[in-house]
Amino acid sequence: MAPRTGLAAVSAALLAMNRTLEVRDVLQTIVSSARDLLGARYAALGIPDGNGGFAQFLVDGVSDRQWKAIGPLPRQHGILAAMLTSATPVRLADVRLDPRFGGWPSAHPEMSDFLGMPITDDGEVLGALFLAGKQRGPAGRQRGPAAQRIGHPTPAPADGCAFTTEDEDLLRLLAEHAAIALTNARLYERSRELTIADERARIAHELHDAVSQKLFSLRLTAQAATALLDRDPARARRELGQIAELAAEAAEELRAAVIELRPAALDEDGLLATLRAQVNVLDRAHPARVTLSCQEPRALPAAHEEALLRVAQEALHNALRHAAPALVEVSVRRRGGATVLRVADDGTGFDPEAVRARGRHLGLVSMRDRAAAVGGTLAVRSAPGAGCVIEMEVPGG
Repeated sequence: MAPRTGLAAVSAALLAMNRTLEVRDVLQTIVSSARDLLGARYAALGIPDGNGGFAQFLVDGVSDRQWKAIGPLPRQHGILAAMLTSATPVRLADVRLDPRFGGWPSAHPEMSDFLGMPITDDGEVLGALFLAGKQRGPAGRQRGPAAQRIGHPTPAPADGCAFTTEDEDLLRLLAEHAAIALTNARLYERSRELTIADERARIAHELHDAVSQKLFSLRLTAQAATALLDRDPARARRELGQIAELAAEAAEELRAAVIELRPAALDEDGLLATLRAQVNVLDRAHPARVTLSCQEPRALPAAHEEALLRVAQEALHNALRHAAPALVEVSVRRRGGATVLRVADDGTGFDPEAVRARGRHLGLVSMRDRAAAVGGTLAVRSAPGAGCVIEMEVPGG
């Protein structure tokens, strides 16, 4: 399919950059949009590491096999790295003739015509776009955006570069909007990090309070048992039994806190792998059998995955702590255009209405809030002696 051109192509590129707030996705969209917009064979986007090199380097037009064969990221030399310290565009008929050119790795495709554009924000270089291999029309001459709009080939410019000054202007426009999209994505990720930090601080505070109280009770009970050993052995034995119960409760508080602190694995491992790891831990740590069955969902937004994981954790915690089940089954399935999480146990169950009337929530309020926050729903089915089923449905997948 031929690349879209003119205002439609610019509009499509700008819309694509603003459809996501995940930094990695924004970066890949920028480089792909630049290649498509200017009809280049190759495109790359480098993000500086603060030491003259690249922290990230994304490409478009190079296969995964080629990319692996090319080897490590560009280092602190060559025209690519030089552009990270300069806010000046570069347009060359043959990049290999530039004095800053440092050579290609052996597996690197040969390139000549080159267009580089910095992505800047208030003087700071956020990254740089690199294009090479301007696609040519049937007459063997390059076709710039204006020529493509009216259906005529554009003569090669006097400087011999296949990329035209109009190409440079379009790429500058794209880079200006890319700076906005990238800045917004980074601010979004930063806000998520702060939210996670706040959540961890809250958990740490709750953990400190809960475990400190349990340990204080353990100490007092142990002292009482010691004092009673000689004069009231039967009561001392009861106190020792209380110590065992308090120790088990403290261990449960610690286990629950550790589970709550683990969602960072979502970014690296994804929802199902993170769920599977936690289910395996709980299956080993509790007398109940805890299982997971899943149907691989299509990609979900990060907020949806985190909400599903948090609700699964809360439901598992409730079942294992309060319901004395023999079996807890967790499943993730696709249903139409939605993803459904189901946590079912065969434990003691409860009357949801009675629980609500007594002012106890068993985390149900927070679970419903999490579901609603991502446009989902939560259903709870339980009765005394009949176990419990919690289902959360979110759009997507």
